[in-house]
Amino acid sequence: MIGLNRPNQYLAALAGEITPEMEYVAKRESLEAELIRSEVAAGKMVIPANKVHLAGRLEPMCIGIAAKCKINANIGNSAVTSDSEGELEKLHYSVHYGADTVMDLSTGKDIDAIRKRIIEASPVPIGTVPIYQMLEELGGNIEDMTAQHFIDMVEHQAKQGVDYMTVHCGVLLEHLHLTTERVTGIVSRGGSLIAKWMMHHRKQNPLYECFGELCEIMREYDVTWSLGDGLRPGSIADASDAAQFAELETLGELVHKGREMGTQVMVEGPGHIPMHQIEMNVQKQIEVCDGAPFYVLGPLVTDIAPGYDHITSCIGAAIAGQAGAAMLCYVTPKEHLGLPNKEDVKQGVIAYKISAHAADVARGRPGSQDRDDALSKARFEFDWNEQFRLSLDPETAQRYHDETLPQDTFKSAHFCSMCGPKYCSMKITEDIRKMAKEEPLVQIEAK
Repeated sequence: MIGLNRPNQYLAALAGEITPEMEYVAKRESLEAELIRSEVAAGKMVIPANKVHLAGRLEPMCIGIAAKCKINANIGNSAVTSDSEGELEKLHYSVHYGADTVMDLSTGKDIDAIRKRIIEASPVPIGTVPIYQMLEELGGNIEDMTAQHFIDMVEHQAKQGVDYMTVHCGVLLEHLHLTTERVTGIVSRGGSLIAKWMMHHRKQNPLYECFGELCEIMREYDVTWSLGDGLRPGSIADASDAAQFAELETLGELVHKGREMGTQVMVEGPGHIPMHQIEMNVQKQIEVCDGAPFYVLGPLVTDIAPGYDHITSCIGAAIAGQAGAAMLCYVTPKEHLGLPNKEDVKQGVIAYKISAHAADVARGRPGSQDRDDALSKARFEFDWNEQFRLSLDPETAQRYHDETLPQDTFKSAHFCSMCGPKYCSMKITEDIRKMAKEEPLVQIEAK
């Protein structure tokens, strides 16, 4: 198959080889190529780049603590709504507004056709949760699943070009009793499906037991593991409980096994965590999973704001990013309420670009504050068009400005409609500086 002769990034890094993809990533990150190689070799960085997708439109990127904090956008249809055109629009919005990766979480009809078009159109890595499509093909009956069903689906999606896959290998039969007193139980779709299978058959998680066979597929196509957190808390009441951390210990075991079998591995993290527990959660994952990149959903810091969960979660995301999370999975205003449309996707991406950028500034990533400084300079100089250009969402910034002062002449005015010409503090500061030039402050003090 086209592209399969390309090197496996992890094995190449272990052998001391700097691949073309590592070179490309280094330029994007303004880092040395050798640093990229050494981080990939250490398992602290992944380059999600399926060899099939690399032969298409994919532009390689990296996820890891040494790089800038990344964000993921989720798209995908459901059994209720959406089609391929709608999902392609969501993909376009995701990439246009700055998503670093996109997950296709389709659970409805025509999943193969939709994913084919998404991969063909996407310059960013595409992730999936293979159990969704497998369940659709089984008619929705998870009890009918065998390990081979799942292995076949992972191989099928790898052949399509999927760059990373969420697999809930860490939910074990002995963990389930720890969830019985939770307020919101098991909120991961994949985690709940595996739990139901285990309870029905009274057997161990088949995805855990066939992990080695799955690794062989992942290694061949260079698909990155995104070890799913099937027992993540779905409310802050359930945060940091025994079930969550029992699964985390298993994920730490699987990180080592995945590396031993020549695959790239990142680990998914909790969705609802109060602010004061976020740093502890990130540090615990880094310790248990030997520095594997941490990919967190949110986390939401409060449960009281349906319709605004892109805000409640981006607060937690910024804290998680500062603490060491490598990628943040966005939440849209529709979280907990319905399937997001393209405008919801935009709102989620913008919120998370803010979180990731703030985390990069806090972590002192090289050049991360340059855009802030440039925009602040343009703001002080009343260069409105440059302010718009440097904004994460230039169209919205200009629209808000133009709602009250739409004429072109106001694009050079030294005030906006908030303060007007007499009360603008920056205009007053300009006047103060002019006066200071005419009579320096030291002379005034001398008098």
